[in-house]
Parts: sequence; C-alpha cells; structure tokens
Amino acid sequence: MIEDTIVKIESRIQNSDAIKEDRRQELLELLNTLKSEAKEAFQAKDFKTAITKYKYLVDSMGVNEEEVTMNLAHAYFQAQDTANALNTYLPLTQSNDAKIKSLANQQLGVLSNRQSKLEEALNYFKQALKAAPENEDARLNYEMVKKKLEDQKKQDQQKQNEDKNKDNKDEKDKQDKKEDQKDKKDQNKDQKEKDQKDQKDKKDQEKKDQEEKEKKDQEKKDQEKKKPGEEKKDNKNKDKKEIPPSVSDKLKDMQMSEEKAKMILEAMKHQEIQYLQQNNRKATKPKDRGKPDW
Repeated sequence: MIEDTIVKIESRIQNSDAIKEDRRQELLELLNTLKSEAKEAFQAKDFKTAITKYKYLVDSMGVNEEEVTMNLAHAYFQAQDTANALNTYLPLTQSNDAKIKSLANQQLGVLSNRQSKLEEALNYFKQALKAAPENEDARLNYEMVKKKLEDQKKQDQQKQNEDKNKDNKDEKDKQDKKEDQKDKKDQNKDQKEKDQKDQKDKKDQEKKDQEEKEKKDQEKKDQEKKKPGEEKKDNKNKDKKEIPPSVSDKLKDMQMSEEKAKMILEAMKHQEIQYLQQNNRKATKPKDRGKPDW
C-alpha cells in the first residue's frame, strides 16, 4: 500500500518522468518518518500533534492505509473529539479486514455507551463480535452494556410502576379528599338543618307557650267577669231554697210574690234583731242600791 501511495505522490509532481529512484526512496523515508512521528506523539499522549501528522498523511500525502485512518480515529477518540472520531471510525466498519472492522465497531460502541445510547452501543459490540469472535474487549463491553441495559429496563419498569402507584395514590387521595369534602358538606348541611329544626321547634314551643298563657289569661278574665253574676245567681238560688214548697203555694194563694215575701221577712227579721238588742241593753243597766231587788 505504501507503493501505491508513492505512485500517487509522484503523479502530482510535474515532469514525473524525470523522477529518479533516489526520489522514490526519499518519499518512502518521508512517509515512514511521518508515521513514526505520529505514532510517537500518540504514545506520548500528545494527541493534538498525532492528529496533525496523521491528517497530513491522509489529506496532504494521500495515504489510504486503513491502519493510518484507524490511528487517526484513535487520536480523535483520545482527544475527546467525538464527532471526528465517529466519522473516522464509520468507514472502517466496511473494511474487509476482520480485525479492523471489529475494532471500528467496538470503538463506535464505546462512543455510543458514553452517550448513554445503550441499544446502539449493544448493536455495535454485537457487530464487533460477529466480525472477530476472539475480540475479548468487545465481548466484555457487550456483556457490560447488556447488563446495564437490563438494569435500566428494570429501573424504568420500577419507575413506571412507582409512577403508576403514585398516580393511583394521588387519584385515591384526590377521591378521598373529594369524599371528605362531600361528607363535611353533608355534615354541615345536616347540622344546618338540625339547627333550623331546633330553632323552628323552639319558636313553635314559644308560640305554643304564649298561646297557652294567653288562653289562661283570657280564661281568668272570663272567670272574673262571670263571678259577680254567678254569685248573684247562687244567692238567688239559695234564697229560693230557703222557702219551702208549702210556703210558696200559700204565697200564691195570697197573691204575693216570693220577692215581696222575702222583703217582708227581711223587715221582720230586722225588727226582731232591734228588739233583742234593746232587751239586752235593759238587762245590763246597773241596779239602784237604795231600792230593794223586788
């Protein structure tokens, strides 16, 4: 492949027919020197210098060796230039060299894993193993990412279940709160109705008590109004009872009313009382001591 590179370089030089064998040798030494310097820079972790020299070999001198391209991709990878590393590794996944193809897929898997693209990383490691089953680094990375992916799926499922449980709990809490509010509202309503009923019962009782009081007062007034007439009537009835039936008949024969007879009796009774009083006064008059008792 180096010979092909030299031929390409020679074709760019004007009057290529005039190039001598010593010129070919000089170009070959230059390529080897650049490769050696790029490798030394890479091993010294001077990835910036390594990238510069490998790019000069590929872009300026037209080196089309997969090993040089792989080393340039590794230099980008170590310099954490992810975009250029990915673009440089990708063409190498189509290589006919199983080791180059496996290594390119392996490195792309590592880049995907760093970006937490686990499904993509797992597929790259799988392709690396298909290309070279003896690639133990690819196998270890495959098992590691596979377990990581399984754990992530478990965590996602657990989180999903937790979110679902949380949603169910939130819904239950919301429903419980709604029911509590309804119960509280019903209790307030019942209490309000009870208070209204108690107030109504109290007013009804007060009204009933007032009506009973007014009724009693009215009955008392009516009783007081009826009392004089009733006493008069009772006295009249009593006077009537005092006159025997035989006397009443005689009064009728004498054409005298009971009222008149009562008046006559009262007058006679009055005269009798006066007579008795006069006799009592005579009986109590002091005796004359100079006269005999007889």
